[in-house]
Amino acid sequence: MIREKKVRRLIQQSKQACLFTAIMSALILLAVNGCNSSKPRLVQPLFELPPGFSSQGIEPMPEKWWQSLNDSQLDAVIEEALSSNFTIRSAWDRLTQAEQTAIKTGAGLFPSVSYQGSAERIRRETSGSTTYTTDYSAGLAAAYEIDLWGGIKSARQAAVLDAEAAQENVNAAAMTLTAAIAKTWYQLAEAKRQEEIILGQIQTNQKILDVIKLQFRQAQIGAADVFSQEQLVQSSRSRLILVQEDITLLQHQLSILMGKTPGPWWSNQSVELVTLGQLPEIDVPAVVIQRRPDVISAYKTVQAADERLAAAIADQYPAISLSAAAETSAARTRDLFDDWLTNLAMNITGPLFDAGLRKAEANRTRAVLSEKLNDYSQSVLEALQETEDAISQEHHQRQYVESLQKQLALSRNVYDRSYQNYLKGQLDYIRVLTALVTLQNLEQSELTARRVLIERRIDLCRSIAGGWPMQRPENVDSVSQFFDDKEK
Repeated sequence: MIREKKVRRLIQQSKQACLFTAIMSALILLAVNGCNSSKPRLVQPLFELPPGFSSQGIEPMPEKWWQSLNDSQLDAVIEEALSSNFTIRSAWDRLTQAEQTAIKTGAGLFPSVSYQGSAERIRRETSGSTTYTTDYSAGLAAAYEIDLWGGIKSARQAAVLDAEAAQENVNAAAMTLTAAIAKTWYQLAEAKRQEEIILGQIQTNQKILDVIKLQFRQAQIGAADVFSQEQLVQSSRSRLILVQEDITLLQHQLSILMGKTPGPWWSNQSVELVTLGQLPEIDVPAVVIQRRPDVISAYKTVQAADERLAAAIADQYPAISLSAAAETSAARTRDLFDDWLTNLAMNITGPLFDAGLRKAEANRTRAVLSEKLNDYSQSVLEALQETEDAISQEHHQRQYVESLQKQLALSRNVYDRSYQNYLKGQLDYIRVLTALVTLQNLEQSELTARRVLIERRIDLCRSIAGGWPMQRPENVDSVSQFFDDKEK
């Protein structure tokens, strides 16, 4: 008889377990079906793209755009900065946040399953006697909201698109960082070269001053000529002080961009301006905007806003949810799973009157979508402008450099002839001084113009370049590290 009861109990438990398993399988099947999200809608800017840019280059540009400058020193500096710059690390942290938000939002597409267990010991004293009772309980519960209108699916897709936009923001931050480092690097190169030029000018001016002083002692010229040359020497020394200050500040700026403390890390290192090659190959506008990280990020943001609008519209309709539960209790642990209580329920909820709350939210998200679409169109326009501006600026800057170089050659001839004629007594000193000042100013202007030309190329490469594979930095718990250091 006892054996028969145990067999019946096992059969009953098996049926209950099969029923609960069937319920869970149905919930999971609904969840998996809910994960089959539709593809986000394509987005077009609110204007027609031009067929091409005003100029086309011939040199293929590498994926890492700065390598087109053929400067191995700059390559090493940028590679180090990409892994140590704190702004880039912050962008990676924002990407991680967006990814985890997408995981949290997508959790609604799956059933939630929870468990609970308890043990209770009760002591009772009655008429001098003490009794003890023990109660053990355990249970499982599952719940799932059927995504009839696709609202949960749309919210999840919006979060995924936000994460994709955050990835592009990392690429955009890297693009900004590399351009800033390249410009600072060549500003440092110019400043170091300016220092060399000014030191040479001071040496030249001092030699001329010595000659003039000798002529003054021989009563061949007046004191005004000596004072004029001395003023030129002091002016050159003043410019040297300012250039040396620029060198120090640029090294500090470059240190910060690389995630280092400010210091003269490149004091003894030779930094040179590069010679530019041919104009890089420029794709049609439709291809360029599809490659730029900032434009892609704006594109993903529009798609995310579109998905949130769909979720807000779906929120106006009824929601259906399923729940299942199984509970058991006993006085002894070995009897805990002998008896079960199972429950399966379906709930439907929907707005009856909300004073226009859900409709207002749908209208708000529709306005957000319109805003993001306008922002995206503006981003495309600005991207096209940056490319066209960079093409035009490099073209005109190259002409300007060539003009300065011609002036510099002529000015050098003028000065040499004037100085020789002055030594022969055929010219007064003021003509020599004017030619010398003009020559020295042109030497510095030509150097600055060549540096600006490199910056124009940097702007052009940045405007047409896309992202490149980057290694995510190791996840360092900087918050815990900070407080640990504080406690020490």
